[in-house]
Amino acid sequence: MAASFTRDSGTQTPTTYDRFQELKAFDDSKSGVKGLVDAGITKIPRIFCRPKVEDHDSVKPIPTQFTIPVIDLENIKTWSDEVVEGIRKAGGEVGFFQVVNHGVPQSVLEEMLAAARGFHELPTEVKKSYYTREKTKKVIYGSNFDLYESRFANWRDTLFCVMGPEPLHPQQLPLVCRDITMEYSKQIHKLGTTLFKLLSKAIGLTPDHLIGLDCSKGHCLLSHYYPACPEPELTLGTTKHSDPDFLTILLQDHIGGLQVSHQNQWFDVPFLPGALVVNIGSLLQLISNDKLKSAEHQVLANEKGPRVSVACFFTPHLYPSTRIYGPIKELLSKENPPLYRETTVEDFISYYDSKGLDEKSALAHFKLQP
Repeated sequence: MAASFTRDSGTQTPTTYDRFQELKAFDDSKSGVKGLVDAGITKIPRIFCRPKVEDHDSVKPIPTQFTIPVIDLENIKTWSDEVVEGIRKAGGEVGFFQVVNHGVPQSVLEEMLAAARGFHELPTEVKKSYYTREKTKKVIYGSNFDLYESRFANWRDTLFCVMGPEPLHPQQLPLVCRDITMEYSKQIHKLGTTLFKLLSKAIGLTPDHLIGLDCSKGHCLLSHYYPACPEPELTLGTTKHSDPDFLTILLQDHIGGLQVSHQNQWFDVPFLPGALVVNIGSLLQLISNDKLKSAEHQVLANEKGPRVSVACFFTPHLYPSTRIYGPIKELLSKENPPLYRETTVEDFISYYDSKGLDEKSALAHFKLQP
């Protein structure tokens, strides 16, 4: 298979390169990026090559005075003003923060990362039974959900599991990660519920307001696997994007590569032992009318690896619902009119998926004209 994807050496002309056929061949192999690495490639296939970055998009020098906020939840039961204010600033100014003393046992974090890696390192023939692009499936193994829409493919594979609002039957999960996925799901949902209460209070609402809007009703777990890349400077692990959910809680390993955009500059989100990374989703920015910001982020490819991370997206995803989401009325006034039109979660995600990771925020599509 690897021979089908080798990048040509300059003897090939543009007319002989059929991008769609190369994408299809990669997709049909059902072996993902890891399959390419296992085949021993030394150059990344052309479908992964990132178009040349223009000067105005290049990364600028990073000021040393900025660091990703870290929120200590140890005294969460007291609802201290310090914690609430920290959440308000982090969610409203950066859109990204890390939480420590969050209540999820260290053993659960370690076992979840190990199980995620264990799945992706199963033989391809075992993983193939989960490989699909049928978005209605609750357990999906694949590489690049937007493979046919994106300008270039990302250097990662993903196991996507819809854990709620309808409970996922454990038997639907691969055996190698079954038990810990169920336990991690339970623990991370509990933490998410707490964070939604904090975020509600931080923007001037009652603690249960966002929960009452079903923001924590459903969640999905995405186990990402970023193999070591032979030419990391030519591609990305994940293209710049913001998440199409209300809130994301990320468990990442020590390899690094996650970056957040702040004031038009990229900042590393460092590995902090025992911490979980939290970022505001686009839907939460929409309903908070920009009181909370969904920061754009990306993952660099790395010659070291594999990098493993597990993202929890708080969203009912494609679960049938008639609930309409728009800017929360309690946050609006004559001085603060609605900035976005109303939408359903399903319509928002459908639009997001249709455009893929194109480095443009989906929120622009839902913005009301001034």
